[in-house]
Amino acid sequence: MIADTPTGSEREWCHEALDGTSRTFAITVDLLDEPMATQICVSYLLCRIADTIEDAGHIPPNVQSTLLRNYDRVLDPDDDHAVEAFEHAVEPWLPDDGGEDWRVVANAPRVLRAFESLAPDARAAVLDPIRELVSGMALFVERHADTDGLRIETIEELEEYCWYAAGTVGTLVTNLLARDATPERTRKLRETDRSFSLLLQLVNVAKDVSDDYREENNVYLPTEWLRAEDVDPENVCEPSNTQSVARVIRRVTDRAESYADDARRYLAAAPERNGNTLAAWAVPYLLAIGTLRELDAHAEDVLREGGVKISRAEVLAIVGQFATDDNPPLERLRTEIAAQPYDLAVAES
Repeated sequence: MIADTPTGSEREWCHEALDGTSRTFAITVDLLDEPMATQICVSYLLCRIADTIEDAGHIPPNVQSTLLRNYDRVLDPDDDHAVEAFEHAVEPWLPDDGGEDWRVVANAPRVLRAFESLAPDARAAVLDPIRELVSGMALFVERHADTDGLRIETIEELEEYCWYAAGTVGTLVTNLLARDATPERTRKLRETDRSFSLLLQLVNVAKDVSDDYREENNVYLPTEWLRAEDVDPENVCEPSNTQSVARVIRRVTDRAESYADDARRYLAAAPERNGNTLAAWAVPYLLAIGTLRELDAHAEDVLREGGVKISRAEVLAIVGQFATDDNPPLERLRTEIAAQPYDLAVAES
């Protein structure tokens, strides 16, 4: 049961906490207006609680699964499982230096109270996708319990994981947008939200190979693709395998790129109502395009340097584009960003 009287301070706490958990989602929320900004912020943090538990390399898989299933019961409006029971169960596993992600887990009751403060139609729009994410993460932990970390076997399994990790988030966004969309726009949103989510999540998989393995003991690159390069998943970060793993990373980025056209169609269908803005979703889309460019050129740096990312100057240039134009030409921006860092493109234009 999700209970307690909501207060405005809980919403404020959620916005502050978001800044420390995800730079990209914090940018998105900053570009939204109310009430959508708070609806997305709180929904994301509810998802982040599950994601943090699923990524926790210090928690045994059976405990991770139990915590996730208990958390899902807390979210179930028909279950009387109290949030205090989840709090008590997760408390022994809170790391002393866990950072902002674990601070959010420790403060799950605050996030839940903020959720209860949302309008009923917003809660109804996001609850089922959030619970699908939680149960999907529990499923993957249980499936890979024998390896004490995820070892994705095929590209199909990778996309199944990406669906639970990000596709469900895309669905909750679509559900919020569809409340005031025409039937035609709603149809287009539902046809393309999976592509939008897979583009973003596959980019994350490609750029975070080293961190995912070293910090969480997870290998999301498909084992079938690694073995085709004579690489054992347990040796994914070995220097001798850098070139081979880089080729697998580029295969993943090619897969991500295949979703970019439909992701662009998703943006075109999204109505700008109830605080939604084009910028909020176009910016992460364009940041993904820029990251694909860097991965294609420097995939080896994912292993050598721990990852690749686009510069802060480019992020600011992309965000700034929407400060001067509410509806910039996205296809032109995509083409320019795919070709070179956008801060340089702007300087030369």
